[in-house]
Amino acid sequence: MAATLLRRALQLRRTLPSPSSRALLPAASIRPLSTHQNTTAIPIDLSSAESRRRLVNSLMYRSKQRGFLELDLVLGTWVEQHIRSMDEPNIRSLLQVLDIENPDLWKWLTGQEKAPEAVNSNPVFVAIKSKVTDNLSKHSSPETRSAPGQPWVRGWDDKKGLDGPKYGNQ
Repeated sequence: MAATLLRRALQLRRTLPSPSSRALLPAASIRPLSTHQNTTAIPIDLSSAESRRRLVNSLMYRSKQRGFLELDLVLGTWVEQHIRSMDEPNIRSLLQVLDIENPDLWKWLTGQEKAPEAVNSNPVFVAIKSKVTDNLSKHSSPETRSAPGQPWVRGWDDKKGLDGPKYGNQ
């Protein structure tokens, strides 16, 4: 069965040799590529244990597999600790946080940049930011941090003294 489908797909590809042949397809079959999903429209079904389990697993996966290690750890840990006790409005707030792009979310959580008011009014964002701020206060001395509103990452060649690079970005 699978081999037959593969052969037919290859035959169809041979009959449509150029990208301009997409015009022959019905307009409904052509979907624009989108990198951003609006997950706030996802129906949240908490009526049964199975639907709640699926939603929890989906949200934990999205929070742990963002492709940005620091956020994977911060969000994944926070969501794992809190997701089972969340109600529908908090789950919607979590979905809004998960829709934020990684660099912006990281800068806002760590205080490198001020978050927009719409994000600052999100209760899940506020709780995660509070956790990140507490961890920074407990585990890093103020001398090692940049000033509020300033980026943390500086050039590699900004070191002075004997242990600094001799040239370039070493």
